This record gives sequence, structure tokens and C-alpha cells, in this order.
Amino acid sequence: MNYVISQGWSMYWGTARWSPVEIMEAYTNCRQFNCVTPIVEQAEYHMFCREKAELYLPEMYNKIGVGFMAWGPLSMCLGDTQNSERLWLPKGSFKTKSQSYSWTEDEVNKEERLEETRRIFDKARDISTLAEKLGCNAMQLSIAWSLKHEPVQCLLLGATSPEQLHQSLQALQLLPRLSTGVMLEIERILDNKPVRPPPISTLALR
Repeated sequence: MNYVISQGWSMYWGTARWSPVEIMEAYTNCRQFNCVTPIVEQAEYHMFCREKAELYLPEMYNKIGVGFMAWGPLSMCLGDTQNSERLWLPKGSFKTKSQSYSWTEDEVNKEERLEETRRIFDKARDISTLAEKLGCNAMQLSIAWSLKHEPVQCLLLGATSPEQLHQSLQALQLLPRLSTGVMLEIERILDNKPVRPPPISTLALR
């Protein structure tokens, strides 16, 4: 990447879906060998995928200046956003785990996935209801919610039509209406605010 930038083919470079450890290692190596350092990390971020973006990427920005380019607020959308019967779910909720050697374990995992999917459906339904009260749809609320969070410097959006792009951009008008009370209500519905795990003492492991 240093050669590409030195040739004028690119102005900067960044990472995508790297762990904080990998980002820090790349930054350290670039500094050691006098190369251009990465300036941005592109990572998934939406209402059901929050841990990395809210706990670890702000630390990267404060320490080494690596910004956060978020993607994914529309990846959880199922169907036409104008159809209130279509609910939003994160794609990850449908990922299948590798089969185990025990059919009983597979059945337990299946039940756990179904229960998780039901909980997400309930949350998505409540988010859609809140969006209606705010005079928007769930897609627009998800975009505005993502932009409202300080770690997000840029948000990547995709669209299958000019109309969908126009709908997405209307989420910007929703930002001033996302008051502290509204954000707290969203947190109450989601009930998934990430918390950094406590540090593990090496002495306690001995």
C-alpha cells in the first residue's frame, strides 16, 4: 500500500473487518518501517452488532487516529421497508453452526437459535413501532441511530433504486429528533448495550 500511495494511485489506505489487535499491529509495523499508516477501519455496525464499534474502535481512534467507517444498517432489512409486515433481522441470526457429533446437542443449538430469532423479531417489531411514532420507517431510524453514535465518522449505504437512496438520505432529517429520551427508549428495546469484560488477572489463573 505504501508503494501504491507513493505512486499517486491512492491517497490513503484503510482496513476492513480487522480486529483491534491486527489494526494496532499494522500501525506499529508501518511506523517502524516508515510507511503510510492506515487511517480508517471499515466494520459492520447496526442495532444488533455493536460490541466492536462501541467498545474498541473509539480506543483505536483516540490512540492512533484510525477512524471508523460503518456499514450494515441496511443488512438487517428483510423485504420492502414500506411494508409494515416485513421485519428487520440481522443476517447473522440465520447463520448455521457446524453440525456436532451429538444429535441432542444439535437439537439444543437449534432451539437456542429459534429462541434468539424470536427475541430479535420482538425487538425489531418494537423498533418499527417506535419508528412509526417518529414519522419514519425502521430503515431510516436505523440509519439515524447509527449516525447518532460518536464513533461513526462515515456510514456506507447501498440502494437498489434512486427511490430507496432518497428514502435513506431522509434519515438525516431525523437526527435532530433523536433526543436523549428517544435514544434511551431504543436502548430499552434493544437491551444489548455492550459492556467491556473485566480484566483477567494472571495471578488469579495460577
